[in-house]
Amino acid sequence: MRVYNTLSKRKEEFVPLEPGKVKMYVCGPTVYNLIHIGNARPMIVFDTVRRYLEHKGYEVNYVSNFTDVDDKIIAKANEEGVSAQEISERYIAECKKDMEAMNVRPATTHPRATQEIDGMIEMIQTLMDKGYAYNVDGTVYFRTRKFAEYGKLSHKNLDDLRSGGRSLLVTGEDQKEDPLDFVLWKPKKEGEPFWPSPWSEGRPGWHIECSVMSKKYLGEEIDIHAGGEDLIFPHHENEIAQSECCNGRPFAKYWLHNAFLNIDNRKMSKSLGNFFTVREISEKYDLQVLRFFMLSAHYRSPLNFSADLMEAAGNGLERIRNAVSNLKYIMENSSAGTEQNAASEEVVLTSAEQDILAGAKAYETKFDEAMDDDFNTADAIAAIFELVKYANSNLTSANSKELVQAVYGELVDLCGILGLIVEEKEELLDADIEALIEARQAARKAKNFARADEIRNQLAEQGITLLDTREGVKWKRA
Repeated sequence: MRVYNTLSKRKEEFVPLEPGKVKMYVCGPTVYNLIHIGNARPMIVFDTVRRYLEHKGYEVNYVSNFTDVDDKIIAKANEEGVSAQEISERYIAECKKDMEAMNVRPATTHPRATQEIDGMIEMIQTLMDKGYAYNVDGTVYFRTRKFAEYGKLSHKNLDDLRSGGRSLLVTGEDQKEDPLDFVLWKPKKEGEPFWPSPWSEGRPGWHIECSVMSKKYLGEEIDIHAGGEDLIFPHHENEIAQSECCNGRPFAKYWLHNAFLNIDNRKMSKSLGNFFTVREISEKYDLQVLRFFMLSAHYRSPLNFSADLMEAAGNGLERIRNAVSNLKYIMENSSAGTEQNAASEEVVLTSAEQDILAGAKAYETKFDEAMDDDFNTADAIAAIFELVKYANSNLTSANSKELVQAVYGELVDLCGILGLIVEEKEELLDADIEALIEARQAARKAKNFARADEIRNQLAEQGITLLDTREGVKWKRA
């Protein structure tokens, strides 16, 4: 398997630090609003990378954080007259709902920045003790020039950055030793959340948060660090500087970055009126269509979102689902028998059916070859379409149930590696839904909130949305 490493700007053979195990960190969202479809791309892409690594037999420790202290969160809290914690808690919960709706699996660990402050203070102190950081009136800065390899990820030269004007510089004030130095700790302002530290009552800089959370949950050196390409500089560059200067060893072996998402060939922005949240998209489309659309291009290619392209994605996904449904029908109505090995009681396919199954397996090989080439989901989906065409052309009720079941399983499994749900769910009856809602209400009354959440999630998986109103719980089908 080969992956494109932003650090070396080339594809490299993937060899994990520890055989059979992968330590992977993906930068998560800043939780001050509902996530938008730009946030959705790395979530879907790297969830798929994780799924494929697990398909290959790796044990993946997947960490993705929530940035729950930030200027935008504080601004939102002040605007609403509530605490920053209330804002972050609300939007972490909403983000998790959207992730579930996109079939993005929860990370092994979802750390929150505010719960890791002690580790951040400890890392900053180590950097100060080693001479990589300095304190000016309660603000602690990192000495960028003291790290000789600064710029190795973004392939930017320090002197070019210095002469390139303030647009490229890390923001800061005149009190810094060098304009390129960046903040590790900053003193509180009126009305902001803060924590005590040896330098001032304040809060950490953004970059130090990920360095500390990655170290705590994955160790000093990890296999894969991933995120959107907008994070390469300065965020990931600064993470490398902090982590390697603190720990004295390489931070991440492979750096993976997804390209931008545009809307109708323009950058997404509120001022252009083309800003869409995942929740808004879910009102128009099945979010499995959004996932299929996101994976229809290579993750390093820019992706353009439009109504026409989403419609095409919906048609493509429907074609696969129709094939799965057709195979299920054939399987249930197969009239052909199979040979049986008398010695082992094992079902044996006829020679002709073994040939058909071997033909189907060839598309599984093509799928793996595509994914082994830097997670090329576009070509992997093409292999799935070829399998669909092959199944439609070669399987009928004249075939044995065992053959059809094998091809059906292969098609569903390949889609599952991409996180695509293609099997029809058995629809719940209204009476069953009402019974589950009653059970949820009883669980809430008994303060068994874990069970109540479990029932809500069970209903959500069946496409049932619950609405808690003053008149009681109402529900609707998606």
